Amino acid sequence: MDAIFDSMVEALMRGDGIEIRGFGSLVNRRYDAYKGRNPRTGELIDVAAKRLHHFRVGNNLLKKVNS
Repeated sequence: MDAIFDSMVEALMRGDGIEIRGFGSLVNRRYDAYKGRNPRTGELIDVAAKRLHHFRVGNNLLKKVNS
């Protein structure tokens, strides 16, 4: 199991996506830098560019969970 998870982490670090048939897919999405606002103080802040992972449930799993 450790070898599988290690290879999944390495793939995501390279920017590749992971797809497990019947379960779902995991991809990195890139977000550009932008100006944000601190909700408490209202101060403008710079939010750095980042990559966030996104999981999409596969149809087979979705059907089984919702039935």
